[in-house]
Amino acid sequence: MQQPRDFSLYGAVDLGARQSAAQRRQQAARNASSGGPDAPVGPASEFVIDVTEETFNADVAVRSRTTPVVVELWVAWSEQGKQLGPALEKLAGEAGGAWVLARVDADANPRLAQLFQAQSFPMVAAIIGGQVVAVIGGQMGDTFLDAISEPQLQEWLAQVLSVAEQLGLQVAAAAPGEAEDTDEDADPLPPALAAARDAMEDGDLDAAAAALEKAIADGPPDPLAKSWLAQVNLMRRVSAADPAAASRAAAGHPDDVEAQLLVADFAMAGGDAEQAFDRVLGVIKRTSGAERNTARLHLLDLFEVLPPDDDRVKKARTQLTLLLF
Repeated sequence: MQQPRDFSLYGAVDLGARQSAAQRRQQAARNASSGGPDAPVGPASEFVIDVTEETFNADVAVRSRTTPVVVELWVAWSEQGKQLGPALEKLAGEAGGAWVLARVDADANPRLAQLFQAQSFPMVAAIIGGQVVAVIGGQMGDTFLDAISEPQLQEWLAQVLSVAEQLGLQVAAAAPGEAEDTDEDADPLPPALAAARDAMEDGDLDAAAAALEKAIADGPPDPLAKSWLAQVNLMRRVSAADPAAASRAAAGHPDDVEAQLLVADFAMAGGDAEQAFDRVLGVIKRTSGAERNTARLHLLDLFEVLPPDDDRVKKARTQLTLLLF
């Protein structure tokens, strides 16, 4: 199991790709209905979803904040993929929602293949909280897919779930044969957080934010709710802006605090927490009064996105203390 690495979930798909993505989905649907060569290995289900460039952020980026997502990049011509796909689907069903399998047709979604730096197929990557925490194949991982067995996959997935728990996700794996259990009492999350999780998985960031704000207001203090709210608010800010325009505005107006903070948001969303923190710290150093306080509060909000014991957070907190006192 490799160490988590920052993973850019934003900016991978431009708006111009939406039309072609829709066309690819239509073609894939036609192929699936006719049993064509581009059809996925098996039918999608509650725990197995087909992901495109257009749906990636909602189905993988947002969902991974609350549930581990295992991404399978497959191609129709791979014999290994024809064996791996059904095995992963079977294990996803047996897990009963402890993790979700997101299937990506790499030929139809080349930007996603590029995002994962895939050099061979199939490739499997586990995403937790917006980070790649484990990889099989694709020449990024250290496991050869032609030699991996179902028990080895199970062991790999167990390690993924262990990492998810360490990162604060509430993982409750179902035993084989229990995937159909729909007992509402099995959900370990409080109702408000469960509602926020469902909204996040649906891509409804406004509803997720509202649920989390209510959970925090109703108390008692919940670090998980605060972290989720910081992540949701970050995604709302970057989703409402254009990264290129934000970068130009920040470069042309170095004294514009809001412009600098937005660029820091894009850096944070892209996985570069150090760059985000450094930019906001620079604003705090150059400003005073209300502007400095705005930047300070923004930095504290960005801290909530990461675990409190993250070394980057500790370093930036120390720098913030030195600047303020």
